[in-house]
Amino acid sequence: MIDPHAPAPPGTPPPWGAPAPLPVRPGTGRFLVLACVFVCAACGLVYELELVALASYLIGDSVTQASVVLSVMVFAMGVGSLAAKRLRWRAAAGFAAVEAALALVGGCSAMALYAVFAWTGGWGGLWATGPRCLLVAFSLAIGLLIGAEVPLLMELIQRIRRQDAGGAVADLFAADYVGALVGGLAFPFLLLPFLGQLTGTLLTGTVNLVAGGALVLGLFRRDLSRRARCTILVANLTVLGLLASAAALVGDFERAARHAVYGADVRVALQTDVQEIVLTGGTHGRPLDLFLDGRLRVGGHDERRYHEALVHPAMTGPHARVLILGGGDGMAAREVLRHTGVDRVDIVELDAGLVRLARHDPALSALNGHAYDDPHVRVFTADAFHWLREAPRSGYSGYSGYDVVIADLPDPGITASTKLYSQEFYGLVRRALAPGGRLVVHAGPVQARPRAFWTVAATLRAAGLATTPYRVPGQDAGFTPGPDRSAGESRAPHDWGFILATAGSRRPPLRLPADGPRLRTLTEAALERDALQTPVAGLPPSTLVHPRY
Repeated sequence: MIDPHAPAPPGTPPPWGAPAPLPVRPGTGRFLVLACVFVCAACGLVYELELVALASYLIGDSVTQASVVLSVMVFAMGVGSLAAKRLRWRAAAGFAAVEAALALVGGCSAMALYAVFAWTGGWGGLWATGPRCLLVAFSLAIGLLIGAEVPLLMELIQRIRRQDAGGAVADLFAADYVGALVGGLAFPFLLLPFLGQLTGTLLTGTVNLVAGGALVLGLFRRDLSRRARCTILVANLTVLGLLASAAALVGDFERAARHAVYGADVRVALQTDVQEIVLTGGTHGRPLDLFLDGRLRVGGHDERRYHEALVHPAMTGPHARVLILGGGDGMAAREVLRHTGVDRVDIVELDAGLVRLARHDPALSALNGHAYDDPHVRVFTADAFHWLREAPRSGYSGYSGYDVVIADLPDPGITASTKLYSQEFYGLVRRALAPGGRLVVHAGPVQARPRAFWTVAATLRAAGLATTPYRVPGQDAGFTPGPDRSAGESRAPHDWGFILATAGSRRPPLRLPADGPRLRTLTEAALERDALQTPVAGLPPSTLVHPRY
């Protein structure tokens, strides 16, 4: 509850009392306090961004996770600011305690979330929402501690030299906002690419602890009793030891957690600029599985079923020029190159690291038939939306007139992918098609997410394309390829949905090329049997400004 404040009578001493006896000049002391504000603000924003990034990767749906984290943290910061009023008479000791707790909770939050997801994420039942509950708990705890910082720092800066409240708040907020800017830039450009989420967060906790402890024990030590100084020193050393121990063990922890998630057959684990890539199996007769950000992208047991169904119906008709959007693993290109008469295959893939792995990893390159060694294949490292938009301006002569466009993209429900399933995106694809050209879209599972699948169909029609939807059954691998990482096996999709489209009002026929290669998993009779009729009518299309997945 917010306490009412009455105007203080003239001559009433301020709550911070006499100026603190400092080991430095007051001007230097104020600079050190503001520098600590700067560091604490940078660390606080790193904690926020780390929770958002890790939750998006582990749980999925980045918009929802970011909204939960930020809203809970902002609410908790308000509560923490009110709670800090009880500590203002012992601001130095209170600030030291807050910083030690924040360093421990914030620094270890990433490891704790990852551990809960890795070792308990498959329990199901009441614990199915365990990672989400822990995310909210960490957001609340970190927000409470961050909210308590500024009121205590306000008391400390006034202990150095009395200043009008407006001026002191302006100084503190200026340092706070600049620190937040530095922390916000350091997380994606320094901590995440060079240290990773776990080590980066532990380092942030260490910096937070050292800054808070040094300010209190160095600048305000005369405000503390000898017992208080010893207690703060022991507490800080204990937290520092815990963070250092966790940092030393982080490599073993990551390997153990990765095995808990993917099994003991992890062969390659690579963090690129775009995503985490994990390969399991592929040796000694074991099937190769490819995971992108923890979601199964290529399952060795039945990847041919998926890629044959994706590619070959679209190859019925002219197919000299083919554009593959996504498909950096090379499997779609492998199926395209099985057809005669293919003159050029352009692949637009955002992740250059995935392409390198598909070229050079022995098991993966063998599975994709060494497609990248074929002289007909040309790779563009770019976002598919941006490439389609900019290719006409860049002067690339082969941009227009594709006979076949294959959209081998992640699930539409993943937030980063929604623009690649929008009306605007399909308008760009239509511009790239030759007259009579065909587009095929992987539109997610039909059984598990029917509304998302039929929204893709509605979006294609809104872009002026006639559609023929179909599906093929798949095996349950126990890993969800969709947007929700926390989904259990019982909710995993057992099929793949595709939509074949062409410009105009005439629906493209669903059949296999008469002169095409012999397929292992797909027959024309099965394809006709798995054709779908639209059961959901009137769904609005998805657009950039109103994504509906």
